[in-house]
Amino acid sequence: MKPISIPFIGFAAYSGTGKTTLLSQLIPLLRAKGLRVGVIKHAHHDFEIDYPKKDSYILRKAGAETILVTSHKRTAIIIEHPEISQEPSLEDALSKIPFNGLDLLLIEGFKHADYPKIELHRETLNKPYLYPKDKNIIAIASDHDLEKAEPKNKPKWQFDLNQPQQIADFIATKIV
Repeated sequence: MKPISIPFIGFAAYSGTGKTTLLSQLIPLLRAKGLRVGVIKHAHHDFEIDYPKKDSYILRKAGAETILVTSHKRTAIIIEHPEISQEPSLEDALSKIPFNGLDLLLIEGFKHADYPKIELHRETLNKPYLYPKDKNIIAIASDHDLEKAEPKNKPKWQFDLNQPQQIADFIATKIV
């Protein structure tokens, strides 16, 4: 992966594990530490960020391939990808995000990409661990005791998934 100009860490897990929930808890904790945080989220499906009767939606449906909506409060860019049939890569996403003003980038998803990640694991989902096959997983946050987990390549750092402050402290001291 091409180097980026700010510290970053990803969160990898199976669907339903709580990646977005955890990030929504981490962001205010990291902001309280004085960090300006950006997020890249991978979506596996067709998603909408605007909706019918909004000008941006009408213009996009009329055929505009790129729309930038801006005000004094926020800016959003919508880029249509009608010619792309494969999922975008993390590098594609990184090429579109402005890093100016950010201290940290959190990445949700892109679990097969080559970048440092924290694995999230919930025992009730009965899914396999990702870390035995992914050398980029540097930590694991789970809702259960990891003594039962596979010992091969077990990450050095382990956290309670239900204690986001532990994870925020780790990010602030080891990643940033």
